[in-house]
Amino acid sequence: MENSPSLTKDQIIQDLLPQKFGKLGMIWTYSLIFICLIGAFAYYRQLSKGLVVTNMGDYVSWGIYISNFVFFVAISLVGSLITAIFRLSNMKWATPLTRIAEIIAVSAIVFASLIIIIDMGRPDRMLNLFLHGRIQSPIMWDVIVISTYFVISLLLLYLPLLPDLKIMIKFKERSSNILNKLYLFQGSFWRGTAEQFKISERAITILCITIIPVAFSIHTVTSWLFATTYRPGWDSTNFGAYFISGAFLVGAGGVVVAMFVFRKFYKLEKYITEMHFEKMGRIVVMLSLLYLYFNINEYLVPAFKMKSGEEAHLKGLFSGEFALIFWFAILIGMIIPILILVFKKGRKPLPMFIAGIMIVIGAWFKRYLIVTPTLLHPFLPMQDAPAEFHHYFPSWEEWAIAMGTLAGTLLVITFFARIYPIIPIQETITEQDETCMSLPPTKRHE
Repeated sequence: MENSPSLTKDQIIQDLLPQKFGKLGMIWTYSLIFICLIGAFAYYRQLSKGLVVTNMGDYVSWGIYISNFVFFVAISLVGSLITAIFRLSNMKWATPLTRIAEIIAVSAIVFASLIIIIDMGRPDRMLNLFLHGRIQSPIMWDVIVISTYFVISLLLLYLPLLPDLKIMIKFKERSSNILNKLYLFQGSFWRGTAEQFKISERAITILCITIIPVAFSIHTVTSWLFATTYRPGWDSTNFGAYFISGAFLVGAGGVVVAMFVFRKFYKLEKYITEMHFEKMGRIVVMLSLLYLYFNINEYLVPAFKMKSGEEAHLKGLFSGEFALIFWFAILIGMIIPILILVFKKGRKPLPMFIAGIMIVIGAWFKRYLIVTPTLLHPFLPMQDAPAEFHHYFPSWEEWAIAMGTLAGTLLVITFFARIYPIIPIQETITEQDETCMSLPPTKRHE
């Protein structure tokens, strides 16, 4: 069901203005800050002692850090899916979800960039990418597309926020002096004239068109970082489409989880309705089936040819050291969500939330499996290598830093929801007015 025509402008504003945290909100926020502080302490140890505090080595030189990087890059694709594709398709029902999607995208891409610097061991070496970068390197391609994607995503988050900033400036009694100064700094130039709206809409349309190829590029280039390396498990022409389909799935799953949380704790049932879960559920089923198809492609063809290097890699996944994680990721991340959401009862808010959690968790473990098993199966055999080089499990510092970056992403989303409306106010009012005008005169005030 769409937003009720009985909602007034004042009611929409009062419902959607940022709300102060309650007791649960404060516990959630302090818990995330605590996890971030533990991660910061672990990173201090890594900076002072070097990468020796990690369990990475000559073979597994990419570990949980790069798994996190690929996960963050994947979930950031949701910004282009919800904001760009749905806006350009004129899917008005998705309006309450656009800002949720964009803040997930921006926060994820920020921490994707940070985790790369963490993985380098010495952050000062990041300068070498700009001072001595070579355009022939896929690493440089990744830096370029990530920077471009971040800027476009930030603009897509900021421009639709301008009319809401004017509303928050008007209702300044609902905010603290610090927040009111922030709103004035960010949006005092916005007058809400027809000309400004016209320019803003044109700019948003251009950004939506631009971000789609950039989003596809960022995930394709990230896949090329692996696929251009001649290793079992990475030597694949399927990797670009494999990464993009997986990114669409985890991004949509992340939005579903955020929809449920904001709907429940911010009392947004009138704006994020069961209709939104129904439609997002259908989309998630389609994306799950698409990603499952590319997974079959990714494993069936190497299994059919069974070259010696690929054989060791696939046996490690299907029945060896990584089998438990592999089947967990496949079942929890794809199969069970499909079985839940393919039925109408499964597309209700609570089952959707459970399926979304499963998709996000399964996606993280899937990224771990993309990185680690391949590095443990190099083409050249591990001769005279210490026993610990044949296995990899992250040290507590690696876990703390990885969990700290995940908590940091959630903290950015949490602070954004406290400072700004998580559902666009002005767009909701406009669509409400359009809905009322489309009704017969006798029905408009019922």
